[in-house]
Amino acid sequence: MNDVTSRTLHLLSLLQSRAVWSGAELAEELGVTARSVRRDVDRLRRMGYPVLASTGHGGGYQLGAGRALPPLLLERDEAVAVSVGLRLAAASGIDGLGEHALRALTALDQILPPTVSAEVGALTGVLDVVTSRPSSVAPPTLVTVARAARDGVQLRIEYERRDGERSSRRLEPYRVLSVDGRWYLFAWDLDREDWRTFRLDRMLAARATTFRFAARTLPDVEAYVRESITVAPYATTITVRILRPLADVAPHIPATIGNLTPDGAAACVLRVGGDDPLWLVLHLAHLGMPVELLDPPGLRDVVARLGQWFDQTRGGFDQARGTGGDSDDLEARTLDG
Repeated sequence: MNDVTSRTLHLLSLLQSRAVWSGAELAEELGVTARSVRRDVDRLRRMGYPVLASTGHGGGYQLGAGRALPPLLLERDEAVAVSVGLRLAAASGIDGLGEHALRALTALDQILPPTVSAEVGALTGVLDVVTSRPSSVAPPTLVTVARAARDGVQLRIEYERRDGERSSRRLEPYRVLSVDGRWYLFAWDLDREDWRTFRLDRMLAARATTFRFAARTLPDVEAYVRESITVAPYATTITVRILRPLADVAPHIPATIGNLTPDGAAACVLRVGGDDPLWLVLHLAHLGMPVELLDPPGLRDVVARLGQWFDQTRGGFDQARGTGGDSDDLEARTLDG
């Protein structure tokens, strides 16, 4: 690094360290003349750093806010603090924050010196974020997978499926997504020659290779991932129309449970998978919202059998009381729980 470049970086570091510097103070710190300081300031401005100058008592040079965000120079402790903060933000489960934090963390982690990276790892190893759905993804796995997707290189992972089966996979990674506080990788599986979704907390190991791959034509990634989470793993899939606006229903259906799409202003369609249709119907009843059964046709039989059971239970309850009861009142109290 030549003297001019080194001095310019030192000047930038000084401007970041406090609000205002006089020209004389900067010249003394840098060991140059005031004229050289002005030249270095102009050089920073050409690089996109908004260096402001004011005259009079209390005036001087200061680093202002610009339209673009130029690179920052960070001291060791500052780099540690930023990196730890980004790792915690990525695992926070805060809507929209995780993926932005992960991209920033991927860029920063690549250039951290080994000693700083080790210190960050040690600190994050004893810190955690408590959320409604805490992530158990190891930060190195998160960074490795995200970097491979960013750089367009193949990824090798050891993966444990939902049923406990383990396998080695060769992947072309494309997107890393956070859905309801849980991290997923959308990738092309080279051995199965198809798109696949992988949960990062089920990755036992992840290693980026140096083999680049040509970008493929992508489907709707978010829709594919949601479908693979909520429907694909299960034996039964049901589709119903809920006669309430999407905004009213969405808070009751986590993104990892069901796939909701709007159906006009007053309704929405829910697709959800499960291993037992009866349990799916019971969860629908728990919503307490009017629904229309769309698919599969046999779902109506499940609802009918459940209704018969409620009728029998209600009849036995009324007989035990010896009153016959108010059926409408009893039904309301039964549905209310």
